[in-house]
Amino acid sequence: MNLNEIQFIGRNLKRPECVLVDQEETLHIADWRGGVTLISKNGDQKTILANGSFKPRPNGIAIHPNGGWLLTHLGEKDGGVYRLKQNGDLSSFILDINSQPIPPTNFIHIDQIGRIWITVSTRLIPRILGCKPNWGDGFIILIDEDGPRIVADNLGFTNECLIHPNTGDLYVNETFSKCLSKFEVSDTGDLINKEIIYKFGVGEFPDGFAFDTEGCIWVTCVVSNKLIRIGPKGEKQIIIDDSDPKHVSDVEEAYQIGLLERKHLDNIVSKRLKNISSIAFGGDDLKTIYLGCLLGEQIASFKTDIAGLPPSHWSPIKLLNKKFQ
Repeated sequence: MNLNEIQFIGRNLKRPECVLVDQEETLHIADWRGGVTLISKNGDQKTILANGSFKPRPNGIAIHPNGGWLLTHLGEKDGGVYRLKQNGDLSSFILDINSQPIPPTNFIHIDQIGRIWITVSTRLIPRILGCKPNWGDGFIILIDEDGPRIVADNLGFTNECLIHPNTGDLYVNETFSKCLSKFEVSDTGDLINKEIIYKFGVGEFPDGFAFDTEGCIWVTCVVSNKLIRIGPKGEKQIIIDDSDPKHVSDVEEAYQIGLLERKHLDNIVSKRLKNISSIAFGGDDLKTIYLGCLLGEQIASFKTDIAGLPPSHWSPIKLLNKKFQ
């Protein structure tokens, strides 16, 4: 598409990596200063930061069914999930798994039946050490009526994960294995029968994604600054490409030899976008696309002829585990 057709929403956002849209067309955006920024349909903007001295660094967010949000904390050395209420009150939600502190934490998803899925990209600290090929120590945590537990492990830098609302399968981006994977979910919640749905190309590191009504998956790729639509049979359609070939090539070369550094990920050579990282369909017809990003201060947006599937938070949800409500 023409990059000039992209519009921008918001002002002075701080690392708006994750964006969600509710049925009132309000954007819920992760704010690196320690909370969530809301942008209403009429453009009103409000930031809710955690009260107190501790400020989480939200990478992924989920809208809590009882109000407020769940935030994944991407600390330099610590992680876990926190609950932020609309008045700024912050409380720990889950900080340990298997009697061990949860490492810096990437993403959280509440599905339609009230299960909570949490991704940790790597156990290595600093996390950049896990940004290399043939390395897989990322994992997925499930919280359901049986409590929290790891249900998939040894993944290649686990990023966003979503339950498909029609099939019930779990999809997950493995950013530095450069693939989109799918699991069946067993009756006990275990992730089984892993299948790689798509392998990405040079400089295409998948981050966020969303489903559309035609059975396709829209994937944002960091570094290459691409939005790619993957068809049911693996067909590839590049919706947006705002990248510099030399920059992408240089990053790919460093990645392939295991020498990726922050400087490769914290800089982008582009015309309009700033390292897009997440995607959400919104609008009353679910034909408006919103893109989160790692390096910009606004949310990019454009119209499409293809509708997205309604996200899980558009439906009434009751969390399965009372302890975690």
